[in-house]
Amino acid sequence: MNKKYIKYIEYIVNDIEIPYLKSIEQYGLKQDEIELVLSKVFNQPVTIIGNNVYDSNGNQIYSENRYGDWYKYEYDTNGNEIYYERSDGYWEKYEYDTKGNQIYSENGDGDIEDNR
Repeated sequence: MNKKYIKYIEYIVNDIEIPYLKSIEQYGLKQDEIELVLSKVFNQPVTIIGNNVYDSNGNQIYSENRYGDWYKYEYDTNGNEIYYERSDGYWEKYEYDTKGNQIYSENGDGDIEDNR
């Protein structure tokens, strides 16, 4: 990639805001360029199918609908969902033991479940 193109991609990465897919529309990028931008946003290689963004393990890490509502997901190294957040501010957080059993959860409503 030439330096001018790299600077343009970096500009977009720094300019877009959540909801990412809606925000990125204004640039008229191709699918592979959108994936490049979002790979930099999420600090990992991504694939986009429809309005869903997946990491290299096939885990959905981001989604949005045509109205701009969005959903973000994070996973541990074992593929367990450890965090979920949506555009209305609601969030959930999870922890797992070494066998993959959920042992702790809390959410934006203040609910906590601790099975440690």
